[in-house]
Amino acid sequence: MNKIYLLPKEGKFYKANLHNHTTVSDGAFTPEKIKKEYMKAGYSVVAYSDHNVFVSQSHLTDKDFLALDSFEFTIYEPVTSNFNFVKALHINFIDTDPSYEPEKKKAAITPLPAYGDFPAINSYIAKLNELGFISFYNHPYWSLENYNDFKDLEGLWGFEIYNHGCEVVCLNGYARQSYDELLRRGKGNLFCVMTDDNHNHSPIESPYWDSFGGFTMIKSESLDYLSISKALKRGDFYCSMGPEFTSLYIDSDKMLHIECSPVSAIFLTTAHRKTICKLASNGSSVSFADFKLDGDEGYFRITIKTNDGKYAESNAFFLSDYPEIFSK
Repeated sequence: MNKIYLLPKEGKFYKANLHNHTTVSDGAFTPEKIKKEYMKAGYSVVAYSDHNVFVSQSHLTDKDFLALDSFEFTIYEPVTSNFNFVKALHINFIDTDPSYEPEKKKAAITPLPAYGDFPAINSYIAKLNELGFISFYNHPYWSLENYNDFKDLEGLWGFEIYNHGCEVVCLNGYARQSYDELLRRGKGNLFCVMTDDNHNHSPIESPYWDSFGGFTMIKSESLDYLSISKALKRGDFYCSMGPEFTSLYIDSDKMLHIECSPVSAIFLTTAHRKTICKLASNGSSVSFADFKLDGDEGYFRITIKTNDGKYAESNAFFLSDYPEIFSK
């Protein structure tokens, strides 16, 4: 029976934080301190994404750690009264090949377009895409944005489905609904990531600590810049707060097979209204599920949940990308 692996069989998983802030902008830790603390917590990859500043931290890269060059595009509505009601648009841009046109990249970061000017914003995204960046849209709830505010964005690679910093102090970091709204708009796929968006202004032992809560597990041939970039561009990853996916594939009988660490629930979300699930009995766990796809789901994605409320999310997969199975 033919199988299409949605997570590659070969390679090794590398734990990554794709959104963080340092003393280069409004973070409390130096880039060096970020590397030290994240490596202690088992991370191999960090994207240094300070606000509207594109500064390479490549000197931090070694055989056990990869520093990705990135920045967070940060714009706001004009401030007319109370800033607490001002909408924001934040997008992370990650450079997939620092050797390609480095001077053009530095020059392309500014000037920033105005909030709400979608032709200018989409032109900005397209320009950076041409220079080798990938981009993901950040924390819609914290930004006070709804579907009408982000539906016209074009050229995005991904979506920040969970932002740990926003969740810890604001309870608005998990954006499953916004992710599905974008998937259902009919403009193609978006990958999803979980991040910390850490600023580290609270002590490590504090309940307000904003690191190590959301991460992305990238499966790559090796821990080097171009291999990790290739894996990101292909979607060879999942994102998590703790639980793990170990195998994910579909077969020629339209059966979706999921294997994971022990969890309390496995959910299958599609473009349909109804979600399919496999739930563990009280006090027990499940570590696999098989879901039959009818072929009219549009797309599907998988969520797993532990008893202590931690989640992992797969990317979304569109059935139209697998005509060898779903056109039959």
